[in-house]
Amino acid sequence: MSEHSNRRQVLYWRLIARLFDPEEQPGLETASVAIVDDIALPQALLDPSVSVDTIVQRYPELAAEFRGLLAEEGADAGASIVDSSEDGPGDDEVRRAALVSKLLLNVFNTGQGNVSAGQLSRWQQDAGWFEQALGCEPGHLRTGPGKNEGLGVVLGGLEGDLIKRMRLREVLADNKLAAQLNPSMSLIEQLLRDKHNLSGLALKNAKALIRRFIDEVAQVLRTQVQQSSAGTIDRSVPPKRVFRNLDIERTIWKNLTNWNAADERLYVDKLFYRQTAKRTTPAKMIVVVDQSGSMVDAMVNCTILASIFTGLPKVDVHLIAYDTRALDLTPWVHDPFEVLLRTQLGGGTDGNVAMALAQPKVTDPRNTVLVWISDFYEWRPEPLFASMEALHRSGVKVIPVGSVSSGGQASVYPWFRQKFKDMGTPVLSGHIKKLVHELKNFLA
Repeated sequence: MSEHSNRRQVLYWRLIARLFDPEEQPGLETASVAIVDDIALPQALLDPSVSVDTIVQRYPELAAEFRGLLAEEGADAGASIVDSSEDGPGDDEVRRAALVSKLLLNVFNTGQGNVSAGQLSRWQQDAGWFEQALGCEPGHLRTGPGKNEGLGVVLGGLEGDLIKRMRLREVLADNKLAAQLNPSMSLIEQLLRDKHNLSGLALKNAKALIRRFIDEVAQVLRTQVQQSSAGTIDRSVPPKRVFRNLDIERTIWKNLTNWNAADERLYVDKLFYRQTAKRTTPAKMIVVVDQSGSMVDAMVNCTILASIFTGLPKVDVHLIAYDTRALDLTPWVHDPFEVLLRTQLGGGTDGNVAMALAQPKVTDPRNTVLVWISDFYEWRPEPLFASMEALHRSGVKVIPVGSVSSGGQASVYPWFRQKFKDMGTPVLSGHIKKLVHELKNFLA
């Protein structure tokens, strides 16, 4: 094994040692310091208490090296310490090992005990650099699709654990500390669970964080709604004969036989127009959201999504949340902030109480879509599915959704999953873009 391979191995063994034991191993630490000195990297890379942000501020030239550092290997990046070439790695790979070790140590070595707002904020920034190293935008790995969805779930779990270890109520009661918090799905979940125990300044800061998160997610979802497919044109409606609908290329092509070579002119005896007819009857969208604790991501995302579709013309949106009781949130569907403040996480699930509110809203089945978001671990599954099947037979487009969460991970009750599949309406699971696409195609 070459000298470069040995140095690279030392850096990775030191990483593994620090991840499993917070105590320093003197031999590995001394050797690692000598290595980073020799390849002209700062010793601060070896200090887990120094954030990646701080490193980049002090040494701006390293920013470009961190970005995309793990993009090629994806989820397996940095995991292998076996040389792939006969000659082993050179200084560049040793340098890369030092930078990879810094990222992995800062993100995955979260320690134990209480966590301060500053520590959480620093971890979130380091996680952002880790995402950039994988070729993602900061925050995207925890909220977007891709081959690294598993890593997104892991990061979300780490963040959730840090938030649980933080004395959140005390932090929220201090404006300076609360200002250090960056809203995320894990933090919003904790705030929604604890909102009834907050008051005064703590409640005010909690609401500000929730609204900020909603605004950030809404901006992303609004773009997806605008970009998603708008469905097929209604070919049964003749095209409107106006200039903006004139199909120039088709008109020229169909009239080529009228070309007059003598005066070099094309005489057009028939004009062709594009068909652009869309739905004229307002479509009804009924969104039913399971507000039990396991469905927080879906509830937040779909509540925001429902508010966006409410703003579209010719869409009549209704929103129902349920656990063992159901609540019609339609009066507040335009404001996801108000909706989330009215929800109560936790409890059991009885979708039949929600169905009792949803069924009377179906007045024109073939012009109605029912989006049901749940893991379908129901108290009374048979009557609930029978009601959904009846709506499906009547012409309602039923879209069962297992998750539209950060990583698209969901545990759906197998009985329901098979029943929906047999009905021809398989459970939709994954990134929220899938749901956006389905809705846009129906509502167009």
